Amino acid sequence: MDEMKYELLTELHGRMEADLLESYLEANGIDVELVQESIGHTIYPVTMDMLGRVQVFIPKEKAKAAKKLLEKFNSKE
Repeated sequence: MDEMKYELLTELHGRMEADLLESYLEANGIDVELVQESIGHTIYPVTMDMLGRVQVFIPKEKAKAAKKLLEKFNSKE
């Protein structure tokens, strides 16, 4: 079986923050895949419990750079 090429970088509670992080990482040359329960991503987003959770996956070979960028992203809050 093939080895997974992506790894989990972080989990966020809300699509808007995930979209911002995705844009930030992609602007710095890192591909991003967002994974979210389908019910949490509607016109009326659900953020209670784990339904609003968004997982952010990045390529394994760029994990070190992505973690540094995540630290910078989180320090701007």
